[in-house]
Amino acid sequence: MKKERAPRTVLVAGIAAVLAGTVLLFVLPVGPGGDGPPPAPGPVARAVSAVEAGAQASLPELAALIGDREKWLRRHPGDDESWAALGAAYVERGTREGDSAAFPRAERALKRSLAVFPGAKGNAGALAGMGALANARGDFVAAKQWGEAARRAKPRRWQTYPVLVDAYTGLGDYTSAGRALEQLRALRQDGPTLSRATLVFGDRGWREDASAVAQDAVALAATKAEKASCLQRLGDLAWERGEPAEALGAYDAALRLVRGHAPSLAGRARALASLGRTDEALREYGAALSAAPLPEYTLASAELHESVGLDGDARTQYEMLRVRSAEGLTHGVNRSLALARYETDHGDPDAAVTWLGAEWARHHRSVHVADALGWALYRAGRPQEALPYAVRATGTGLRSALFMYHRGQIERALEKYGAARRHIEEALRINPAFSPLLAPRARRALEVLGEPPAGGPAQVYGARPRPQRKSGAAASAGSGSRSSGSGSRKAWSGAGSGSRKAGSGSPSRTPSWRQPARPAGPAARVPDGGSGNSARTGPAPAGRGTPGATGR
Repeated sequence: MKKERAPRTVLVAGIAAVLAGTVLLFVLPVGPGGDGPPPAPGPVARAVSAVEAGAQASLPELAALIGDREKWLRRHPGDDESWAALGAAYVERGTREGDSAAFPRAERALKRSLAVFPGAKGNAGALAGMGALANARGDFVAAKQWGEAARRAKPRRWQTYPVLVDAYTGLGDYTSAGRALEQLRALRQDGPTLSRATLVFGDRGWREDASAVAQDAVALAATKAEKASCLQRLGDLAWERGEPAEALGAYDAALRLVRGHAPSLAGRARALASLGRTDEALREYGAALSAAPLPEYTLASAELHESVGLDGDARTQYEMLRVRSAEGLTHGVNRSLALARYETDHGDPDAAVTWLGAEWARHHRSVHVADALGWALYRAGRPQEALPYAVRATGTGLRSALFMYHRGQIERALEKYGAARRHIEEALRINPAFSPLLAPRARRALEVLGEPPAGGPAQVYGARPRPQRKSGAAASAGSGSRSSGSGSRKAWSGAGSGSRKAGSGSPSRTPSWRQPARPAGPAARVPDGGSGNSARTGPAPAGRGTPGATGR
């Protein structure tokens, strides 16, 4: 269908997804001509200039761009490219402001673009926009389908690949996410591409590579908004490896560039809490929630309130989390992960198992879902079923203190005390203040577990059967083997002791909380960890048998 175009104007050329949401890729409008200097760019032109480079526009510039496209489309309703651009702008604004009400508007605009110019005929921009919208709503199966359709339409269109990276990551298909990133980097090497690489490297546990690439992304960022997002990611990496002071510096630098940058405000609050500056942390969480009332920020704020004894404020925020999650659901947003984490630790673990089991059945099998489902099963009194999920969550390379703590507690419930001690120690080595509620419980758990028994691994895991000796030579060889084993046990015991000391350092200000009891729950069926098409007790999420059956 022939599109309507204004004289001497080149309209939107596509849609790109980077970092916090989806951004538009424009070709700058041609000026009216003449020999005089061009006028100073307004907010719409600045947004166009930013996204032409694949970078984020500021929120005020994005709002101006939305108003401009809405005005244009009232006079030119047959312009498929502007409909796609408008839809993508709604997705980005909704994602960055935590406003799920923007997503239905985005869907209407993108579908209008596809009605004017179908995806089968080459409307890759609208197809990728639908993929970005599905990612923002937490529907990664649909995001994969839209993204792959956009890739088929225009394989060398670089803006499609960030959509695919996010979709594959949400599905737990980290191999395909890596391939999509490689294709993106083959097509484009710039700040947004490096920022995406930072996220993928972090998921694989390549911390040094992720930090180095994040530094390069900061240097290459084309706009203040883009640079703030890159600095925020640097702060996240520092906090994840247990360096809150360094994280705080990165968040402060981001906020000097973009006041009210919600992810940096939330990260700053988390870092301040780790440093014992609780009052400041509570204020920063309030600012983050004002900028973007996301459920994950609400949960973190509520848990900090609870950790310092402000139970009434914590209950208010927990209720707000439920309300906002329900509101998001009316706009097609899946908040199951945040809501399930709340129910697991503060509400009904059995309900969390149901929700997360449904996510697993939908093939949403990221390490985050695996960890949350394993922890929910444990809290529901089903640690044997929980362990395979915990093993999967900690087996991809991602070094998460929270995941390690969850696995250690599950192994402790199964009386795998050596493995439990090792993983809880590892959680505190990674980040001694990983949670205002759970880090103190991790230290208490280690105190209860104590040091490894004097007998070494044989006393922890049980002695292996000894072969029967039939001759003097065999007896001599067996004696040497036992002697070597004794030395090995002694070395193992010493290593455990040193590891315990390394993991014990933590801020002294952490409030004291009771050790959570393991609630009993009825045995129920959860989705099979293999295909997701059947249900059974004792899933095998890794694909080849049941992983980590011993937890060792």
